[in-house]
Amino acid sequence: MEKLHCISGVLQGSPAAALDIAPGDQLVQLNREPVEDIFDYQFLMEDTSVDLLIRKADGGADVSFHVEKEEGEDLGLLFENDFMDSYRSCSNQCIFCFIDQNPPGMRDTLYFKDDDSRLSFLQGNYVTLTNMSDHDVERIIRYRLSPINISFQTTEPELRCKMLHNRFAGKALEKVKRFYDAGITMNGQIVLCKGVNDGEHLDQSIRDLSAYLPNLESVSVVPVGITKHRDGLYPLEPFTAEDAAKILKTVHTWQEKLYAQYGTHFIHASDEFYLLAGEPLPEADTYDGYLQLENGVGMLRLLLDEFSEALEEIRPKRFIFRKREVSVVTGELAYPHIQMLCARLMEKLPKLTIHVYAIRNDFFGEHITVSGLLTGQDIVAQLCGKELGTTMFLPVNILKSGTDLLLDDMRLGELERTLQVKTDIVKSSGRDFVYQICGDFLR
Repeated sequence: MEKLHCISGVLQGSPAAALDIAPGDQLVQLNREPVEDIFDYQFLMEDTSVDLLIRKADGGADVSFHVEKEEGEDLGLLFENDFMDSYRSCSNQCIFCFIDQNPPGMRDTLYFKDDDSRLSFLQGNYVTLTNMSDHDVERIIRYRLSPINISFQTTEPELRCKMLHNRFAGKALEKVKRFYDAGITMNGQIVLCKGVNDGEHLDQSIRDLSAYLPNLESVSVVPVGITKHRDGLYPLEPFTAEDAAKILKTVHTWQEKLYAQYGTHFIHASDEFYLLAGEPLPEADTYDGYLQLENGVGMLRLLLDEFSEALEEIRPKRFIFRKREVSVVTGELAYPHIQMLCARLMEKLPKLTIHVYAIRNDFFGEHITVSGLLTGQDIVAQLCGKELGTTMFLPVNILKSGTDLLLDDMRLGELERTLQVKTDIVKSSGRDFVYQICGDFLR
């Protein structure tokens, strides 16, 4: 069946801009081949010489266009759907699924479970491979798409079937061998559940996955997120400080062994395990180039190091010496470190006052301590009447990407009006933290 892709726009100055292509036209073929989705499109347009078959919106005959361009240069066509296809929803019923733990009444998109391999390449999502057909695997290998991010949980087939509640979940791991043999770069993730895939199971998973080095570049170990909305779901318990220490011991033992053999630490525990165990964060070189930042691995170490570098650049004698009072909002997990950073800033700038507030997550429950899952209603409830200064700084991960919308659909403007304070967003870098909070001192 012929598959058409509706064009929503053409970028100015692009190779396609000089062609008679307009919004509403449809892409029929690229280089005389049908286009299934964004994978095909991106691969086929890599050439310096590209042929397009376009079906005009006015109902006329299909029109052929020839384009000469630089290798790898984008054609400049925009489509109504970034995927050029529909999203694939998840076919698993994972015992650790966070979406199943969302309370009712949130926006619809927060209940959609995706497990689409294309999101792995386009947005860095981790996929379980259970929703990936042989055709998908073949295209990834043919197009040399890398890296693919895989959510493993365990390498034991029966246990994986249990954790994903999918009878095909164990067999899906065979795709990893195909990617490895084809030289496809991979990164991995293990969502650790207490009493399920930790202990000896974790040790076995690391042993099995290390066999895919160097094509499997890294694997992160992250704790399951447990909200208070788990009625009727698989019984899960939070990790204790003692549990975290045992997990770190396993990770560190394997890091030493694999670094000696391969020159990479490979397996990495998320920052949360170090904070829970009360152990110091590893040094920067332990993170092998920070391949797992999106999983909270090394995020705090990178923040601390970037902060220290930026702080060294500050020369107080060049500042305008006037008072500045601000506030910083964070989750309970990172609070001790954020408080320490702010103390160092105030020590260097005596007329700078920073109020640091750790927001308790009443919306999801006490076991959710990261800043990225804070809601506007919790911030308002806990900061009303508090000293906030002229500006309240919020971490960038508190907002829906590209918007001013918090997780509970409260907008920044509403937050500002309710608390009667100007808000500003701090990016994830330590340098941005220093220079935004210092504000007028650096002008």
